[in-house]
Amino acid sequence: MTLSLYQHQFLSDALQWRAQTDPDHVLYVLLNSKGVAVCTATCAQLHKRAEKITATLMERGGLNTGDNVVLLYPPGIDLIAAFYGCLYAGVIPVTVRPPHPQNLAATLPTVRMIIDVSKAACILTTQPLMRILRSREAAASVNVKTWPTIIDTDDLPRKRPPHIYKPPTAEMLAYLDFSVSTTGMLTGVKMSHAAVSTLCRSIKLQCELYSSRQIAICLDPYCGLGFVLWCLSSVYSGHQSILIPPLELESSLPLWLSTLSQYKIRDTFCSYSVMELCTKGLGTQTEMLKARGLNLSCVRSCVVIAEERPRLALTQSFSKLFKDLGLSPRAVSTAFGSRVNLAICLQGTAGPDPSTVYVDMKSLRHDRVRLVERGAPQSLPLMESGTILPGVRVIIVNPETRGPLGDSHLGEIWVSSTHSASGYYTIYGEESLQADHFNTKLSFGEPHTLWARTGYLGFIKRTELLDASGDRHDALFVVGSLDETLELRGLRYHPIDIETSVSRAHRCIAESAVFTWTNLLVVVAELSGSEQEALDLVPLVTNVVLEEHHLIVGVVVIVDPGVIPINSRGEKQRMHLRDSFLADQLDPIYVAYNM
Repeated sequence: MTLSLYQHQFLSDALQWRAQTDPDHVLYVLLNSKGVAVCTATCAQLHKRAEKITATLMERGGLNTGDNVVLLYPPGIDLIAAFYGCLYAGVIPVTVRPPHPQNLAATLPTVRMIIDVSKAACILTTQPLMRILRSREAAASVNVKTWPTIIDTDDLPRKRPPHIYKPPTAEMLAYLDFSVSTTGMLTGVKMSHAAVSTLCRSIKLQCELYSSRQIAICLDPYCGLGFVLWCLSSVYSGHQSILIPPLELESSLPLWLSTLSQYKIRDTFCSYSVMELCTKGLGTQTEMLKARGLNLSCVRSCVVIAEERPRLALTQSFSKLFKDLGLSPRAVSTAFGSRVNLAICLQGTAGPDPSTVYVDMKSLRHDRVRLVERGAPQSLPLMESGTILPGVRVIIVNPETRGPLGDSHLGEIWVSSTHSASGYYTIYGEESLQADHFNTKLSFGEPHTLWARTGYLGFIKRTELLDASGDRHDALFVVGSLDETLELRGLRYHPIDIETSVSRAHRCIAESAVFTWTNLLVVVAELSGSEQEALDLVPLVTNVVLEEHHLIVGVVVIVDPGVIPINSRGEKQRMHLRDSFLADQLDPIYVAYNM
């Protein structure tokens, strides 16, 4: 990469530079469910389309510099072009997942909420989506008369903007990243141009992304690291991204894996929901796929993008299942990011393999980390969340006293990094919360360093392994979200550990989720068998939780499959479930109270 790219502080400069120096280089390829490339974009094409969107915004939007603009698109290249069109116009893009046409009542209110909270001055979208927004069905869920200006970008004028906006400083806002957390809170974070550039640079270094490289992305492009990889990384690093919208897998399960095989992809990014779809849906088809010539031996890294503890059982069963198709057991790893910093860990190409440790579950309940042998009673396997990115410092802190903790303690993960977000986009209007999450200091030691609090509990293990630069490799282990931990009998429990035990209790339990209500532990289990079996599950569930966690279950709720709400990343939304339980909206098959 020539030096001239590093002189660009802004992604918009990087795209213009690429359009001039390498106009015909293909940055993006979008596949449909048949694996056919339905759309591609070269550097010049993306730049020209962005310019047309800028001209339209300037003409029809009646916008001021710094106004927020909502981008409502299906996963694809139009979304990327609209993003750069906004940067060129000096307005702030906010990417939003479009409503589901068959389920407007459930999905449109979230869209409306983000539009209201972000005070969007206009909406850029496609003609079909514009019709949906203005339809009678939409009016049943939201007030469609109060939408801001809606501009469809399907047929743009052949105009160039009079000028392309250049921000006066890199500290200015580049975009807003909205997502719904696992606790069901809608939050937007502010990403500055400086943070965007350093984040893209860190990912480029960690994953060795150059313009000769090709990566495959099977992720939703609306927030977090999924959005960064889909919309920003290729323009910064110049590599080609093959885009596979996860929804396409529903009509063609082997799509992602056959793309890896066909294009001989070395590096790919996916979500746990994609991995689960493949593991559950293709389990019996590996022989047939092999006969069709599907071969995964080219894959050297398959990174799962998540905001949670790595799902060891799922990644292991995925690796084991597709080993027959040539997938290396070392390929699968995970990434970790949070609202305050979208990318803290990401398994690079040159780092040592992610390590797994076994910790004593009893100690963990006291926030202590005691390593034990594999197979020891009450041992819990944990996999590290990938290598900490260049330019990121991580420290483990006592969330109450805010003092740094030693190696053997579980504490809150704090990060210091130039690519942290610069604050929440305030819905709360509480500036103190802002400062506390994004620019906070330790109560002792390092008085000048500013840290961002992730809200996740974890620990760091110094390993003997060396990374590519010859430094000692520090492994970060994420245990769970601080907001979701259950405080019972003065001890700290992580929902996932109890849920793992519950799901093992009977083959008919498809999925489970736990939360507390008053001082009672509530277990919700999805039944995948016949309703007669619902009664049998209750004693099994209460026994396994008592045996493995020494907890008495207060309420067991048996429900149909699909009742436990899951967000787009495949994470359970336990607080939404708790709200539905309290509002008596679960429509259970059976409820047992053990008070």
